[in-house]
Amino acid sequence: MRADVQRNQRALLAAAAAAFVTSGVDAPIRDIAARAGVGIGTIYRHFPTRADLVVAVYRHQVEACAEAGPALLASADSPLAALREWVGHLVDFLVTKHGLANALRPSSSGYEALHAYFLDRLVPVCAQLLDAATDAGEIRPGWRAYELMRGLGNLCIGRDSDPNYDPLRLIELLLRGLEQPRPT
Repeated sequence: MRADVQRNQRALLAAAAAAFVTSGVDAPIRDIAARAGVGIGTIYRHFPTRADLVVAVYRHQVEACAEAGPALLASADSPLAALREWVGHLVDFLVTKHGLANALRPSSSGYEALHAYFLDRLVPVCAQLLDAATDAGEIRPGWRAYELMRGLGNLCIGRDSDPNYDPLRLIELLLRGLEQPRPT
């Protein structure tokens, strides 16, 4: 792909993700085009249908989260700090993901394929972060990535329907529960 085409596609995905957060997956295509600084025709050349755009945004966000894990592990002060920051990325995605998933629910095979993609890409990243934090003695051994991700996802669900619910408070409690007790 040419550099300008890649740049346009990244701009479109970022603009669509932002529009989906503020206006839902039914955000007008003209608004997404304006955010991306491209014409409507450019969107339709890349994504012929709204479902194509929704799937591309979902996959783009999964990839960004997957790539963040190893990068954070390499740059953070500790594996636990990397895990905490990665959980922040994951939670941001999970809070917005529900609208994306709901848009795809009518075609359950498409939804199931995306959910499998989500797990295939992110569970190993979470496991790598958990293993590093366990090996460093920062968290208790025995935590499984799928369980942690499932718990985080379940804590994020209520945010869609209740603006007074802040999943971050409970997620902080969950993360503190992972930590290895410090000797007194």
